[in-house]
Amino acid sequence: MTGSTTLSPATAIGLREFAALGTRAVVATCDPGVIESASAILHEELIAIDRACSRFRLDSEIADVHRRAGSTVEVSPLLSEAVETALRVAQDTDGAVDPTVGAAVIDLGYDRDFADVRHRRAPVVAGPRPAPGWACIELDPLRHRLRVPVGVVLDLGATAKALAADRAVSRIAAATGSGALVNLGGDVSLAGSPPPGGWAVGIALESNTSPGDARVVVAIREGGLASSGTAARTWLQGDRRVHHIIDPETGDSAENWWRLVSVAAPSCVEANAVSTAAIVWGASALDRLSTRGLPCRLVGEDGTVVVLGGWPTDGATPDDGRGGTTTGATRRTTGAATTTIDRATGTAKRATGTTAEAVS
Repeated sequence: MTGSTTLSPATAIGLREFAALGTRAVVATCDPGVIESASAILHEELIAIDRACSRFRLDSEIADVHRRAGSTVEVSPLLSEAVETALRVAQDTDGAVDPTVGAAVIDLGYDRDFADVRHRRAPVVAGPRPAPGWACIELDPLRHRLRVPVGVVLDLGATAKALAADRAVSRIAAATGSGALVNLGGDVSLAGSPPPGGWAVGIALESNTSPGDARVVVAIREGGLASSGTAARTWLQGDRRVHHIIDPETGDSAENWWRLVSVAAPSCVEANAVSTAAIVWGASALDRLSTRGLPCRLVGEDGTVVVLGGWPTDGATPDDGRGGTTTGATRRTTGAATTTIDRATGTAKRATGTTAEAVS
């Protein structure tokens, strides 16, 4: 989908949308005149991250690393950065988001693009395999050398998409001089000066939700925002429904404690790491999140909503969301009221003089 959306009678943004990485990619710029350049940069970043990190491509770099398991392999700077990011996230989340869950994900049946997984019944294997643990991965980030032990499969999906969003939006803002937003299936990253009122982000059923269906809309001006959920990416394994967020300690889908977790942070990588970790942390998530001071919104399995760290209380009502965000610029409408998240100070305030809807 192409076009622009009105911010006010005198202001417009550039907007492009396309399919990528098994999800929906959106790029928006405050200056509509640079949207084609911005879209081209995003395409380049997504092609590069897919070639480096996809475990579904036989010709990807990570597939070559797996074929040479046990040996030290010289890899590209991008794959080195992606693995370094994944290991940093694993350490920061006390192992809750661990890239060595690859074999466990495959055993559950997520061994191909999700579009193919969701429509089939995966066979039942002997039992879940706990992750070997991120500490077994050997990476020299300066010389870009990587060693993965025999039998270990890296799944960079939890961090690589968020990294791509951060990388792309930084390049776009630097190259065009325009404020920009990138949304990769709910992983949102911003750079440069935002439009008046900030960028509107709708917390919706799924990342491809239509503009009018976002139940909660917040406005953000910097950093990143991510939502992780357990009900959108599901499939059958035998007679059991499983989802894609793996608890490394069990090697199985994380317990269905939280249906949807949304987090705002200084970067999309950090937001995604914390939202994913909260799903894995389950009952202990609130205690763990309270020490981080990040704006968070959690939807329980019964629809109960909990907000922390200054997330707007407007959204603290029962919800049936299944995960994902929709994005756009704030605009005058009769849609949902928009509040602004100030992730730097952990506070929220009403977006001045506007109400908003998310623009997909």
